[in-house]
Amino acid sequence: MNNSNCKILIVEDEILIANFILKMLQNEGFTTTEVAYNSITALEKFATFLPEIILLDINLETKNSGIELAKKKNKQAKIIYLTAQNDTETIQKAIETNPETYLTKPIKKTDVLAAIQLASIKNTTKHITIRNGYTNEIISFDAILYIIAEKNYIDIYTLNGKFTIRKSLSHFLEELPANFIQIHRSIVINKKHIQKKSASKVFINNVELTISRNFTFTL
Repeated sequence: MNNSNCKILIVEDEILIANFILKMLQNEGFTTTEVAYNSITALEKFATFLPEIILLDINLETKNSGIELAKKKNKQAKIIYLTAQNDTETIQKAIETNPETYLTKPIKKTDVLAAIQLASIKNTTKHITIRNGYTNEIISFDAILYIIAEKNYIDIYTLNGKFTIRKSLSHFLEELPANFIQIHRSIVINKKHIQKKSASKVFINNVELTISRNFTFTL
């Protein structure tokens, strides 16, 4: 794992804990690490720093506010919760935001490093495995052209055909690398396969796809 290339954001309102984790990571070679001591700063860094991994306090400022903040993260980021709680209700709410794991306080160095390493491995994965009937299909990210949501299902269009799975588009997008972007509430595309683009359309594999005004982007 190339620690210096992994962008980590620590979101923790207890300054001593946040600075302890920051110093620990810097000593381990994580040079691209930033801290947010409150939710306002965290939201700004989601948009500007674009972290790959977020160490997020569940009770940031108020009870369970970290869980709500997790829902607003940049899509590529993996969440690792930090918590002093272990009650079932809180953990269930946290699980619903699809985190990598959660670490209990007091924070242990070995636990943090292991969790970050696992999350980093997922970020460098080159494929995704989906269930297709009675078999598992391994699909390379580079082979995916675009994805279209239809109610509770998504259609994954690839160089080798179409696959349909039952999953929300937002959750599936979280499993994809940064070159996948949402251009419409029901459409995600792989930027690598764009043939041409206008203000309102993109063409991939000779298929015209509409860009919503709420999802503008640049090449």
